[in-house]
Amino acid sequence: MDDFPLWDGPIVDAHQHFWDPVANDHPWLKPEAKIPFRYGDYSSIKRRYLPPDYLKDAEGHNVVQTVYVETEWDPTDPIGESRYATKVADEFGLPNAIVAQAWLNRADVGDVLAQQAKFELVRSVRHKPGGAESAAFAADHRTLMTDETWRKGYALLETHGLSFDLQTNWWHLDEAMLLARDFPSTTIILNHTGLPSDRSSEGMKGWHAAMGKFADMPNVCVKISGIGQKARPWSIEDNSAIITETIAMFSAERTMFASNFPVDSLCGSFDTIYSGFKQAAARYSLRDQAKLFAGTARKYYRLPMANEAGLTGTAPEVARTAAFG
Repeated sequence: MDDFPLWDGPIVDAHQHFWDPVANDHPWLKPEAKIPFRYGDYSSIKRRYLPPDYLKDAEGHNVVQTVYVETEWDPTDPIGESRYATKVADEFGLPNAIVAQAWLNRADVGDVLAQQAKFELVRSVRHKPGGAESAAFAADHRTLMTDETWRKGYALLETHGLSFDLQTNWWHLDEAMLLARDFPSTTIILNHTGLPSDRSSEGMKGWHAAMGKFADMPNVCVKISGIGQKARPWSIEDNSAIITETIAMFSAERTMFASNFPVDSLCGSFDTIYSGFKQAAARYSLRDQAKLFAGTARKYYRLPMANEAGLTGTAPEVARTAAFG
């Protein structure tokens, strides 16, 4: 089958970050901080990163809306981060939705979620549940997703109309399936494609099997992002199969592209990553491309249509008709 044209329409970046480590408290971004990180040395991103910096990185790609995801801000002040992100949005017009911080196993989680839900842009929350560092130890290292206190906090999301952004390795998706089953009214948005860092044959088989089972749950979707590799430049040759297999498992209806910038700048430029997405997506109809690049993110993060006047070509018109499909 011949490929369709490369996507030239609007982009909703479903996962990115803004921060100012000098003005705000991000423990992991302090000059002296050094945490284990999947891309290795991350010192180059310990700097101010705001919408003008992002738009410079994204130049040449028609980003019209973005989703800000919590940035490991000081966990004693989760509301402060949402207040800051809202201020950034008011000043720059980005971001257009917020995934807020909320530690679900804390005694004050009810109050935190109630306050987060009051912010106009907050759509979801994230609390990384931890777990094993490799598939070999997964059976002996359960995550917070099976913790009774944490699950009681998770149960409150439905009350406030909030989704949950889940960042976990694929070998813990069995726990995520139970979470999706037990709380069917809460949408789980899987971050970073299930983190397929192990590209060995065995690792990819395990990732594919876990993702396929997770995709069977009706209240889940996925963000294709964070698929860089340590000490290896991002390339479509390395990542094409992961992209297309993810779309095959979840469909364009439940899959969205995202940059994870500035974090993924550690392994590739914005242009390299999004040009790779466009190349991989060219096998799909323009209607499906519209969903992958904009419509699915708008649907799950409840975003209004952006002002896209002035765009040229056929793809933007497809986006208008398919954005919420």
